[in-house]
Amino acid sequence: MAASHCFEDQLSVNHGLERVLIVEAAAGANRRHWLENHLQELAKSRERTFYLDCDFDLGGPWAGVNEFFSDLLPEIQAQRPDLVEQHVFELVQVLPQLRRQLSVRNPSLTDLAPPSERSRNYAADRAFRIVHGLIDLLDNWKSATSNQSQWVIACDSYDFSGPMTSYFFKELMRRRGERLGFHLLLCVARGQGEKVRTLFLSSQPIAVRPLRLLDEPPVPLDRAVAAQMASDLEERIGEDLLERQAKLPQLIRLWRLAARPEKVLHYKYLALEICNPLGLYEEGLRYSEGILSLAAEHQPENEHLRWSIIMKMLACYSGLQDAKGGLHLAEQEGLKAVEGHPSWRGQVFYMIAMLYARYSQPRDFAKGEEYLDRGLEAIEESDLPDGERHLHSVFNRNGLAMIRSFQGRHQEALDLCKSGIVRLNTHLSADKHRLHRSVLVYNIAQVYSATGSYSEALDQYAVVMAMDPNYSEYYNERGNLLLRLGRLQEARGDYLKAIELSPPYFEVFTNLGQCHRRMGAMAEAIEAYSRALDLQPRQLLALVGRAKAHEESGHVEAAISDYTEALSLDSNQWEVLASRGATYYFVGDLLLSLEDFNRAVDLKPDRAELYQNRATVLTNLAQYHEAAQDLRLALSLNPPDEDRLEIQARLKKITLTLQSPISG
Repeated sequence: MAASHCFEDQLSVNHGLERVLIVEAAAGANRRHWLENHLQELAKSRERTFYLDCDFDLGGPWAGVNEFFSDLLPEIQAQRPDLVEQHVFELVQVLPQLRRQLSVRNPSLTDLAPPSERSRNYAADRAFRIVHGLIDLLDNWKSATSNQSQWVIACDSYDFSGPMTSYFFKELMRRRGERLGFHLLLCVARGQGEKVRTLFLSSQPIAVRPLRLLDEPPVPLDRAVAAQMASDLEERIGEDLLERQAKLPQLIRLWRLAARPEKVLHYKYLALEICNPLGLYEEGLRYSEGILSLAAEHQPENEHLRWSIIMKMLACYSGLQDAKGGLHLAEQEGLKAVEGHPSWRGQVFYMIAMLYARYSQPRDFAKGEEYLDRGLEAIEESDLPDGERHLHSVFNRNGLAMIRSFQGRHQEALDLCKSGIVRLNTHLSADKHRLHRSVLVYNIAQVYSATGSYSEALDQYAVVMAMDPNYSEYYNERGNLLLRLGRLQEARGDYLKAIELSPPYFEVFTNLGQCHRRMGAMAEAIEAYSRALDLQPRQLLALVGRAKAHEESGHVEAAISDYTEALSLDSNQWEVLASRGATYYFVGDLLLSLEDFNRAVDLKPDRAELYQNRATVLTNLAQYHEAAQDLRLALSLNPPDEDRLEIQARLKKITLTLQSPISG
């Protein structure tokens, strides 16, 4: 060991205790050399090891994760090409160069719309679904090919990783760390260990250990050298857009080191532009740090660039539902940028309206409508071509339709959406703005659904799904309508189609569980609920649904466990208390059953069935006076006739028992 690698302790990954080990040490070559040497030692005992640099500034939104899958992909392709085909969507997000050889199956209009027609980005959670799809890919492949081997993944500069990298490794360890034999070795700066530890579940054994290496001041890269490296990289990339996307972090870093801010501005803008449609909103805002100052200094005459940056940043704030941050940007920078430009003003006013009316808590409909009206006025003043003016006007009124729907003024919302479709069909050719037309139809379906007009809603879902047949959320939402109507086989089909079209998301598996349970398919229901809870633990609906399915299947201990976890999330669920109380009764734990029914009655004293059930428990505990009182209370609450007859018969029987000399 070289002298520069002095440290107090040898560290090892303890497979019995430590799934995650966090090492604190000053960044630099010494830390990297220590990591590499440590991994070499571990590899001698047949562990498979990986060294990943997770620094966002070096590797971008998927720093480290992209290296990991780049290393593994040749093996997966050779051994399980079907898994690569199944997870193309996730893989090309992490490794964009793969688009040269792999095609995304079933793209939606949101994927296909050209930038000028992209009227809808993905919700922020769509990016996080990618993480779970990648974990499923690893699970299916490693389980089949190398399930017994232990893997040690060393993540250098983990404290400088972005949200997606951090989320990937956290969820990988939560979902599959133990099952697949993964161990994480995270290197962070001194004093950052405890902060990183909080990102992981407290149930996971995590150690934080200082590693004393000699400090190694970084050697600054000469400006001329950095500029030459950046120029050489640009030349190698040429016009290859995929390669440029993959190398953006390096280009930004090198041009920054070369002190070429105009180049930094160019590539930061490209990064912001790329992140937005992918739902990488936090990452987009990270790339936008300082970008407006760079634009003001190095392209002061380029008003369009400044406006475009602001619009993309506002889209990021909207995607994150950060009304406060978005409004601050709009008021500080946005309103100044659109002075003298009515068409730009119309679009910025629309974004401000959405921040007020959709994302503020509480929503401010008055402000939202005010800015929509101001936006519409600006659009009418603009010199936009007729087709674009019609489009932006319809888009604006679609925002007002949203407000009307929130206000419960559903007919007005429907009229606005329908008139918008007519206007677009009249003034635009059929091949233009297909995405926005589909969104208008979808909005009509949502309004019909909200008003209970389910037949009309289903008709509109059929129309929008014909326009955009690969949008997973449409199938999930139509499945919910069909489930509500009791059309269970059709609902099941829609949920399965939604699952096929997207990386996994917990909502659709929860809904599938609900559907299977109503169909009486309890094993399938338990499987679906368990899948949902694997993706998103401690969600109430899935826990309660699985508990009921377990109860129906006779798995009483599992049912009690799920009911108990559900109550830990919300202890005031009287129905869950009653269900657990009934389960305790059936396993013979009468005191715990009584305790649950007492609490349920306290929370919901107007439910006759609670008194009936508590009376059953009290009778079994020979507390006949209390049981009789509960039955009288049940009768006073006007139960259905069939229940009334049963209650009266039970009360009569208990009364006779109380009159018996033996009971006294």
